[in-house]
Amino acid sequence: MADQTPILRVALAQDVAVLQALIERSARALSVGFYTQEQIAAVTREVFGVDSQLVADGSYYAIECGGEIVACGGWGKRSTSYGGDQAKSKPERLLDPATEPAKIRAFFVDPAMARRGLGSMLMAHCASEAAAAGFTRLELVATMPGVPLYEALGFSPVEQFDLALGQGSVMVPVLLMRRGQTRGQVRRT
Repeated sequence: MADQTPILRVALAQDVAVLQALIERSARALSVGFYTQEQIAAVTREVFGVDSQLVADGSYYAIECGGEIVACGGWGKRSTSYGGDQAKSKPERLLDPATEPAKIRAFFVDPAMARRGLGSMLMAHCASEAAAAGFTRLELVATMPGVPLYEALGFSPVEQFDLALGQGSVMVPVLLMRRGQTRGQVRRT
């Protein structure tokens, strides 16, 4: 049997098809009970996906177990808060680490590997990398299935809002959340 120790690495352009399949599998299975099937279909089709800019920036990661990618997620130094390439509608600007939070982006775990610490492993790595780039705060837009994880990792709710999908016919609630780089500790300037 192959080694099942999780290995975190930078996601590569050649991983995109595998990551897309993982994202869809994760979203469809782990959103049940939080969203309706119509909401799941809309958010999976119109929002969830790989952001190729994160891959190009080297700030999107894959976790492998036994040679298979079982989780992914990253952080952004650009203004886009959520969504894959298909969800982008405006140019991205670089964030100012001194005044703006880094964006935690697109965390997905294979349903068979859920609740094994992979999301926490990704978050620890992303927080460390964002801190190394000068960011003191983190921000994310959480889908409802992710809220319990992010709360457990020290994120606080800021604002709930709806994504209007399906040409405005499907409303999907999400939650803007923030935290200081270290749990509960925000650098004061």
